[in-house]
Amino acid sequence: MVAVFNKELLSWYLITLKLKETVEAGKSHQSPTGASQLKLLQQNSTDPLNISIQDGSEKIEEETEKDEWVVSIKDRLEQARQDEDAGSWAKLCIYRIPKCLRNDDDNKAYVPQIVSLGPYHHDRKKLKDMNRHKWRSLHQVLKRTGHDIKLYLNSIKELEEKARSCYEGPINLTSNDFVEMMVLDGIFILELFRGVAGGFKLLGYARSDPVFAMRSFMHSIQRDMIMLENQLPLFILDRLWGLQVGDPDQKGFVAKLVLRFFDPLTPTDEPLRKSDMCKLESSMEYTNTTTFDPLTEHGGLHCIDVFRRHLLRTGPQPTPRIWIKRWSNTVRVADKRRQQLIHCVTELRESGIKFKKRKTDRFWDVKFKDGILRIPRLLIHDGTKSLFLNLIAFEQCQIDCSNDITSYVIFMDNLINSPEDVGYLHYCGIIEHWLGSDSEVADLFNRLCQEVVFDINDSYLSGLSEQVNRYYNHKWNTWRASLKHNYFNNPWAIISFFAAVILLLLTFAQTFYSVYGYYVPSK
Repeated sequence: MVAVFNKELLSWYLITLKLKETVEAGKSHQSPTGASQLKLLQQNSTDPLNISIQDGSEKIEEETEKDEWVVSIKDRLEQARQDEDAGSWAKLCIYRIPKCLRNDDDNKAYVPQIVSLGPYHHDRKKLKDMNRHKWRSLHQVLKRTGHDIKLYLNSIKELEEKARSCYEGPINLTSNDFVEMMVLDGIFILELFRGVAGGFKLLGYARSDPVFAMRSFMHSIQRDMIMLENQLPLFILDRLWGLQVGDPDQKGFVAKLVLRFFDPLTPTDEPLRKSDMCKLESSMEYTNTTTFDPLTEHGGLHCIDVFRRHLLRTGPQPTPRIWIKRWSNTVRVADKRRQQLIHCVTELRESGIKFKKRKTDRFWDVKFKDGILRIPRLLIHDGTKSLFLNLIAFEQCQIDCSNDITSYVIFMDNLINSPEDVGYLHYCGIIEHWLGSDSEVADLFNRLCQEVVFDINDSYLSGLSEQVNRYYNHKWNTWRASLKHNYFNNPWAIISFFAAVILLLLTFAQTFYSVYGYYVPSK
């Protein structure tokens, strides 16, 4: 009994048998080629033996495919088990932007245009031109410190596994390539931080340097470096800085540099406080300083996390309304039907609510009292959209992160429905923008929080919004506002109103005395 494992081998076996029969029969004509014999055998497929052999081969092949399929599924389950046992999601903090938050118009706000940092955009050809400048920065550090490159490579090699776990999904880089990328990108970041804080000339760069001296170019680099997909873990930067100063375990100093470097992106026209700036500049020496570091005790994941903590310093403490949470579906998609925290500026003005600028550098610190909504000044420039989108994306992805930035943006989105709303806030000094028109600002806020998952009741502004809505729904406030708007909106209207009132009183008095004199004639 013959066991057949392959169709092709079976075909050649039958061809060989047929050739043998031809030779034995002593045929005088030339033996047919293998292809002709194969064709002849295929034509004789009605042979019962041939059919049975083919059926057996097909069954074996089908069983083989089924076994491979089962093995593939088992391999995937094994990989899932390893991921679960290793807790690979526990340290994840640098995310890819979810597809639900992306759209074609916002692509440039999430994808770097000049410099790539980390593995997500490492292979983009458009960004490879910056690599030569990264190598220049590394060369400058080695020349300035006198260190050997192996010191940095070996030290970061120890943190490779921890660094890989910070990124989402598998990183298709070898161990050497990954470590090289971490060292190269990390040194480049530190050189930019130190140059902006203390001056590039002190670091040995020429005044005409195309990257480390041009201020106009620096703004574009800052915008790329604040993107969520373009981050390096903060502990990598801490280690690289510690190696330069001789203390590998030093922490806190890089966080100070982050605040100084990204200060121009702060969405307010209040710069970093002079006292903080003096402390920062005084700590630029190579000594271990512990002053002016509010983030040390809390730590930090990466640059965007440090900057967000700085924006929300002594941030809002939401007091969610427990009874509403108990009876409502609190996790909702923030579409226009369900994210309405407050009415727009035009409608609130009709109910008598006034708007005033609040003097503080904390743009999120909104107050409401006695019918006056006090909002801090907000500066909007060409980098504001990218900043808010990446901060919102980080709050959406990081499981233990609050939604304070998202709450503020949605609050402003509720206030702004039209260019007229933007114009009035600008008139009050609340919004200052460098965009082309008020309609662009309105469109910016109306598009920032599309498809964002948002808990309305857990917003730190939910209590304030409730107070504003209660004031808005009071009819007397609306009537009083309407009277003021129609009759007291300018001095001439006020004079006309009082003249009409006096004329009405005189007419009433004249009528009264005429009627009184008729019924009670004088003696």
